Amino acid sequence: MLVALGGAAGATSRHLVVGWARRALGATPTGGTVLVNVVGSFVLGLVAAVVASGGPGWALALVGAGWCGAFTTFSSHAVEVAAALRAGRGRVAVVNLAVSLIGCLLVVVLGWTLGSALA
Repeated sequence: MLVALGGAAGATSRHLVVGWARRALGATPTGGTVLVNVVGSFVLGLVAAVVASGGPGWALALVGAGWCGAFTTFSSHAVEVAAALRAGRGRVAVVNLAVSLIGCLLVVVLGWTLGSALA
């Protein structure tokens, strides 16, 4: 039940954040996807560290699997990279892939570090 509740909130949050990024920042759909993946990765790192340090286990189900799982989207990212490749925009595809993978890994570490300090 916690995963479902977190998932509903995460999917709604993703829709709102991507829409906001387009309107307020002029982000492309790809930019919105990168944004939610980076934010979600940070949150997951933070929550995982808190739980690993003795925090409430239910937080990983609600926020980790639920909210972060629905807020982030690897499949949309993969489609956007593939679409860029099909359109002959290989450089855009490679940059998108690199920024997402490296950026998400870095913010997971940052979130984990902050979560460990807070726990």
